Amino acid sequence: MFAEILTIGDELLTGHTVDSNSAFIGQRLTERGYWVRRKTTVGDDVEEIKAVVGEILARKPEVLVISGGLGPTHDDVTMSAVAEALDRKLVLCSPCLEGIKAFYERLYREGYIDDPSLNEGRRKMAYLPEGAEPLENTEGAAPGAYIEHGGVNIFVLPGMPREMKAMLEREVLPRLGERKFIQKKLLAEITDESKLAPVLSEAVERFKVRIHSSPKGFGKYIGVIIFAESEEEAEKAKEFMKAKGVRFEEP
Repeated sequence: MFAEILTIGDELLTGHTVDSNSAFIGQRLTERGYWVRRKTTVGDDVEEIKAVVGEILARKPEVLVISGGLGPTHDDVTMSAVAEALDRKLVLCSPCLEGIKAFYERLYREGYIDDPSLNEGRRKMAYLPEGAEPLENTEGAAPGAYIEHGGVNIFVLPGMPREMKAMLEREVLPRLGERKFIQKKLLAEITDESKLAPVLSEAVERFKVRIHSSPKGFGKYIGVIIFAESEEEAEKAKEFMKAKGVRFEEP
């Protein structure tokens, strides 16, 4: 099961904001048994977003998670760009509009804003690609969207980390279901990663696993993570490497 992640925002490209969203999304998808094949970042430009979405869809991942660009300002163009990429109209989601209205009325009552009325920017957030299922935003105003398109499950989430994390946990992961997946983290007592390389390559060829290595510096341990769909397969790979002379300890 393969997945891709697309994060959107000029601030991610200029370095003004660190892209922590893709790391969190990647971690949670991996825990659910998805191989995150690519992460892509583009700026707040309709044509750039359209082009990248088209490229990702051509690769046919099972899941595409998009984050960023759902707010009320002029540079929040993600929903419009996704709609164009999918050749769908952008249509008003009436329940979304009611939710946005209630959100700003609550902020007004609590003294955070001085005007709760639905201006153009706030109304803009209620438009989703035609056929999309709205995703509830429990931490902010802009709803997300779930779209099934050509066999790809597309999730469009906010860019604010608090909002994105809540929506991912509440709306996205339950739709993906539970899959048994193993991550076995070990420390290899070997001082040079190049000596470990042929053993890892042979283990990947022999068993249904993926293996990631992370050197800690010459003369130190090498971190090894075995990814597998079963404990049995992960253990086979570990025992094979031990038989090849690699000593492990738990991290």
